[in-house]
Amino acid sequence: MTTTSHTAGAQPRQEDRPGQRTPTKAARGTHRTGATARAPWILLAPFLALFLLTFILPIIVALISSFTKVTRSGLFGEAGVTSGFAGFSNYAQALSDGSFVASIGRMLLFGVVQVPFMIVLCTVLALMLESGSAKWPGFFRAAYFLPYGVPGVIATILWSFLYVPGLSPLLDIAGVFGLSPDFLGPDTVLWSIANIVTWSYTGYNMLIIVAQLKSIPVELYEAAKVDGASTLRVATSIQLPLIRPALVLTTVFSIIGTLQLFAEAQVLKTVAPAIDSQYTPNLSAYTTAFAYNDYNVAAAQAVLIALAAFTLSFVFLKFTNRKSS
Repeated sequence: MTTTSHTAGAQPRQEDRPGQRTPTKAARGTHRTGATARAPWILLAPFLALFLLTFILPIIVALISSFTKVTRSGLFGEAGVTSGFAGFSNYAQALSDGSFVASIGRMLLFGVVQVPFMIVLCTVLALMLESGSAKWPGFFRAAYFLPYGVPGVIATILWSFLYVPGLSPLLDIAGVFGLSPDFLGPDTVLWSIANIVTWSYTGYNMLIIVAQLKSIPVELYEAAKVDGASTLRVATSIQLPLIRPALVLTTVFSIIGTLQLFAEAQVLKTVAPAIDSQYTPNLSAYTTAFAYNDYNVAAAQAVLIALAAFTLSFVFLKFTNRKSS
């Protein structure tokens, strides 16, 4: 008995029909690969557009402006405005401004004292909250993080009520004991600002460290418990070495934030005569741009601030990497 491949009256298969071509598996795979490769870029396009417009483009404009000199003809510039390449003259003018250089030195002193204190404080809080004997850790995490949700301007206004004589209950209590602290004096106002910054950002840095602590394997804690290690020994031998990346990250963020200090000094300037219009580097650049209308020198100051933050962060990272190797 013989069989045939086609029964009578059966239609030919699609691939057997004359004049009609179907895509091969390789072609379909190539089409899918191309679509898959484009999908992430399509999804990232809105973010990349905003990133370029709000971050990259302002940096480029600031760099160009810092090397530009604007000349106005006439008493009020009515005869025309011309601009040209200025070389490093704007940078030389910025560095010759004693108040601007002093503001950078002031913030370096601020960072040397405030940053280590805040990092130690947030590390201690994180270790306490992640210890086995901690009570209500979720509540206290939220409570410590809450100050970070308060805008810097509002936080400074709130603390100014505790600094200004006649309004501060702290000064009233100190007066009962015959004390008269001056939180806004020339020698103390910098540390009053440091107190506000520490209050605002300790909880934020603490959460970064807590997240790193939660990634430590439970087996290490169990092994330490079997060996009879104390809580202090666990912290020094297991937790602190393993949260080192979080400590480095929070320290770098704090170094950058120190040179970017602006809102606290700007608000306290209205109640603290010791704070002038160039007390911090950012406040100095702001004054140069909007009080003196010298945007090119202000751009040079902004670039110098960014370079200082980058240099300090780079030196710190190199130091920590060499210490760990």
